[in-house]
Amino acid sequence: MKTIGLIGGMSWESSAEYYRIMNETVKEELGGLHSVKCILYSVDFEEIAALQHKGEWIELTKLMIDFARRLEDAGADFIVITTNTMHKMAEEVQGNIHIPLLHIADATAEKIIEKGVHTPGLLGTKFTMEEDFYKGRLREKYELEVIVPTDTDRNAVDEIIYNELCVGIIKQASKEKFQEVIKELVSRGADGVILGCTEIPLLISQEDVDVPLFDTTAIHSRAAVELALREE
Repeated sequence: MKTIGLIGGMSWESSAEYYRIMNETVKEELGGLHSVKCILYSVDFEEIAALQHKGEWIELTKLMIDFARRLEDAGADFIVITTNTMHKMAEEVQGNIHIPLLHIADATAEKIIEKGVHTPGLLGTKFTMEEDFYKGRLREKYELEVIVPTDTDRNAVDEIIYNELCVGIIKQASKEKFQEVIKELVSRGADGVILGCTEIPLLISQEDVDVPLFDTTAIHSRAAVELALREE
């Protein structure tokens, strides 16, 4: 089994889900007392979020490269960034380490294509929904046409993520808001919805909506285990 290097803490709530899902997946695959081999570098998300909202992406890129290098030096065989938003600098991180980086959008795209979905809606932070590093990758590499919420709904989704989910607050009203946003995306042609923030699955799941959901936390975690168990 390869050792997974996790850049986590953004937020710790979703990083904990990564750890749980990866261990459950290893147990499903190998049985017995098997558990995942991983190294976690967990950051102080307050510092990261402050830099995000100041637009200090150059500084954030330097930090992410440093985190990845520390994991590589510690013996990780590949890197997993446990957040969709910070894949904004995934290419720069990959270019500065000597081990693979398992991109969350690639793992998600494979599941979207398997499901026969062609026009997924995308929920996430405003950075993920509005910038091209994520939806552009899905479009250019996988020919998926991504739909994002309206400006008002993007603001609402972003506020719920940062002010509630990232601090462990789960509200029924927020779940209902996400359900409304998903219905609006479907009305505009979405035939599936990407939960493109690793905290969103804490709030909403497949049984809450009729359209296929793509839980990036679970998809990325299981893809990491698959890579860790793959024989070279």
